[in-house]
Amino acid sequence: AINGRSAGGLLMGAVVNQAPELFKVVVAGVPFVDVMTTMCDASIPLTVEEWEEWGNPNAERYHKYMSEYSPMDNIQDDASGYPTIFMTAGLNDPRVAYWEPAKWAAKLRERGAQRVLAKFDLSSGHFSASDRYKYIAERCWDHAVVLAELGLPTERPQ
Repeated sequence: AINGRSAGGLLMGAVVNQAPELFKVVVAGVPFVDVMTTMCDASIPLTVEEWEEWGNPNAERYHKYMSEYSPMDNIQDDASGYPTIFMTAGLNDPRVAYWEPAKWAAKLRERGAQRVLAKFDLSSGHFSASDRYKYIAERCWDHAVVLAELGLPTERPQ
């Protein structure tokens, strides 16, 4: 199992596109997966500030290498061999818009990925829940998916 949030979610998408057979389950929290669309749009908050670190894909010298790792742009044509992917998003996230994981889930399913699970929280932002109990509940979702996919029995002991 692998797990990453935000830019770490980008890493999850990139590695699962390159070697899906290495993983049984991927947890991608608020994954930044539509790199080219987001980074080419200077009107999106934080984008221009990120060009210094990431590069500006509107410039030819950055466009090629950024498009080579962008998860949305590199899903295998036949994604039926992909592991289970559990992604989360927050409606109020100013850093990674909820539509990035939504588009990613749709494209993965379109390409044949078998288990794509998406959980969208209508009251959370980029850093998940601000309430500690809700935060714990959110992490329980991550752990429950991983443990179920790795074969933890779902029946309660008698």
